[in-house]
Amino acid sequence: MEFTARQLAEVLHGTVEGNPDAIATGFAKIEHGKPGQLCFYANPKYEQYVYTSRASILLVNSDFVPKSPVTPTLVRVENAYSALAELLNYTASQKKAYRRHRGRCHIACSARIGRRVWVGDFVTIGKKCKVGDCTKIYDNVTIGEGTVIGKNCIIYPGVHIFPGMVIGDRVILHAGCIIGDDGFGNAPQPDGSWKKIEHVGNVIICDDVEIGSNTTIDKAPMESTIIEKGVRIDNLCQIAHNVVVGENTAMAAQTGIAGSTKIGKNCILAGQVGVVGHINIADHTTIGAQSGVMGNVRTSGSTLFGSPAIAHRTYLRAYAKFKQSAED
Repeated sequence: MEFTARQLAEVLHGTVEGNPDAIATGFAKIEHGKPGQLCFYANPKYEQYVYTSRASILLVNSDFVPKSPVTPTLVRVENAYSALAELLNYTASQKKAYRRHRGRCHIACSARIGRRVWVGDFVTIGKKCKVGDCTKIYDNVTIGEGTVIGKNCIIYPGVHIFPGMVIGDRVILHAGCIIGDDGFGNAPQPDGSWKKIEHVGNVIICDDVEIGSNTTIDKAPMESTIIEKGVRIDNLCQIAHNVVVGENTAMAAQTGIAGSTKIGKNCILAGQVGVVGHINIADHTTIGAQSGVMGNVRTSGSTLFGSPAIAHRTYLRAYAKFKQSAED
C-alpha cells in the first residue's frame, strides 16, 4: 500500500513537519529505515536512530523535540505507538477481500452465515451455527454445532471450536487454538483408578479478545469458562475449566491457569506463570515470569514474584540474603 505523509496525517489526525508529499510503501523498524519506508519513534532509548534513519516518513509523538537535524518527514501524533497500531489495522482492512465460500468446505444448511463472510478451504461449520458479518475464517477451521461467532472476527488456520461455544465481536483466534476442549476433570475411585467427569458447559469469549497460537481454553463441566472483554492471551497458554479472566488482563506465553480460578481486571501475567485452582486474584495484579501463585491475592495493584509468589520487594530482599549466604 502506498500513502503520503499528508494522507497519513489525515488518517491519524496528526500534523506534518517536512515534505507532505513524501511517500511510503512499507513499514520498518526505526533502526532499519530506508527510503520509501515508514518508521515510528516512541521509546526514548531508540532516539539515536531518529537522526540516522533514512526512512521517508517517521511517526513521532507530538511533544518530541529533535536535538539534531532529522532526514525523514515527521508526522506528529498524540501517541506514536497507538497511532502505529491504528495505521496497521487500517492498512490490513484495505487489503481484505471477501467471498462467500469456496467449494472445498462444508457449511451445514442450518448454519446462518452473515454478510461478507470469508471462508477458506476445508472449513467445517456445524449445524445451527451463527457467524456474524465480515468475519474471516481461514483454512482447516472446525466450528462445532450451535456455536455463535460475532462480527469482524478473524479465525486463523487450524483453529478448532467445539460445539456450543460463544465468541463475541472482533475476536482474533490465532492458528491452532482449541476453544472448548474438555477440562481435566477426573474423579478418583476406591481402586485408585480415575473416572472421567463429563463436561457439558461451554466457553464464552467476550468482545475484542485476542488469543495466541496453540492456546487451549477448556469448557466447564457446568456453566462457563469466561474470557472477558479486551483480554490478551499469548501463545501456548492453558486456561482450565470454569476459569474467569477479567477485562483487559494480559498473559504471556506458557502461562497456565488451573480450574475455577478467577483472575481480576487489568492484570498482567508474565511468561510461564502458574496459578493454582479455586483462588481469586485481585484487579491490577502483576505477576513476574515463572512465578507460581498458590493462594488468593486480595490486594489490588499487587506485584508478585517467585514460587510461591510473594511481594516483589520482599522477594528481592530475600534473594539478596540468599545470594549473600551462598557466597559466604
